Amino acid sequence: MVPVKIGIIDDNQDFCQLLRDFFANQSEIQVIFHGHNGMEAIQLIEKHTIDVLLLDMIMPQVDGFGVLEWLKKRPQRPKVIVFSAFAQEEIARKAVALGVDYYVLKPFNLTILTQRILEIARDKSVGFMANPQSDGANLEMEVAKILRRLNISSHYKGYNYLRDAVLLTIKEPTIINEVTKRLYPTIAERYGTTAHRVERAMRFAIESAWNKGEVDTLHRLFGYCVDDRKGKPTNASFVAIIADKIRLEKRLKVNE
Repeated sequence: MVPVKIGIIDDNQDFCQLLRDFFANQSEIQVIFHGHNGMEAIQLIEKHTIDVLLLDMIMPQVDGFGVLEWLKKRPQRPKVIVFSAFAQEEIARKAVALGVDYYVLKPFNLTILTQRILEIARDKSVGFMANPQSDGANLEMEVAKILRRLNISSHYKGYNYLRDAVLLTIKEPTIINEVTKRLYPTIAERYGTTAHRVERAMRFAIESAWNKGEVDTLHRLFGYCVDDRKGKPTNASFVAIIADKIRLEKRLKVNE
């Protein structure tokens, strides 16, 4: 199989090297170039043909928006995945309007990034892909902010599983009533693992939140669930509470 050709543009040289080293061991992906600012990005894209561009939004000289605006005027352009360390709706909205194919918040799981690159390059449907007709990117950022407030590390496999579980539940609330039959298997298929491993990883991430999370944050989000006598919430309760919170807030904003 012909590898997917990518370019990497990020002003953090250590981060660029990390990506290059990681993708060097991925036979399905070939790094064609890397650069550290928007001007380099434009020059390199004019020289090389790539399938997917990995682009940081905050850079010196010309930022990610400048590169996106330049790309939008070209007759042919690569697919674009943008990075941002800031969960700001306005940044996501503007990036989406400029034709971004996927929006990723730092830090992120490199294995999942690889999966997204392959899916986008091969024109497969990507769950919660940022596009002008969907607010999936904004929802994903909202979920990510809550999980980080709970001190659930993005390095945990359970972080990604919980994030996707919440997003699936927001989209289809009834799925939470079929956790073992539908929710876990759906996520397991997406990540190439088993439903049992998804359940265990989610459990571990939730327990880490209770062991390391701030009590005030837990009380605000989970109320009566934060009680040593009652124990920690089940995976389903955890997902349902966060999904309901975001769904309610979204409804309130629409009605304002």
